[in-house]
Amino acid sequence: MSDSSSASAVPVLDVWCELQCPDCRTALDDLRALRSRYGDRLELRLRHFPLEKHKHAFAAAQAAEEAAQQGRLWPYVEAVLGRVAELDRKGEPLLVEVARELGLDAEEFDTALVDGRHILIVDADQAEGKAIGVTGTPTYFVGGERLDGGKSQEGLRARIEEIVDRLLAEAERPH
Repeated sequence: MSDSSSASAVPVLDVWCELQCPDCRTALDDLRALRSRYGDRLELRLRHFPLEKHKHAFAAAQAAEEAAQQGRLWPYVEAVLGRVAELDRKGEPLLVEVARELGLDAEEFDTALVDGRHILIVDADQAEGKAIGVTGTPTYFVGGERLDGGKSQEGLRARIEEIVDRLLAEAERPH
């Protein structure tokens, strides 16, 4: 089997998230557990859905894209989500501070937030989210199913695992 066909067999979990959202911080344990359980058999994709009620969420989404460019998306996302209350108080300076603490190019973060180089990605995610019915965060899409974590995280990880296990089993079956 070639790499391209095996790569396409990997289920994708889209996580519609915003980095100033306390519910998204709560969801981190589930995301860590899913990454640990499936490793590279599940593609976890961060999708941006900054909510207007959180004034630093849009900048945080752009900063996450800069972290992705610098190869450290998930460590950055986890670090920022771990400091939701501080982000609320400090705003953009915290986003640059977290980058510096993780050994990323903080100057580049600062520049990216000023020049808006990642705005189109964030806008596109937000538009796609609205088009498919995302109304809050976190919201998960896997195997064509939408799971809303904004109301409750209760039982969500088990439901995601159930869907991913089914998708993996289907992918392994001979066609």
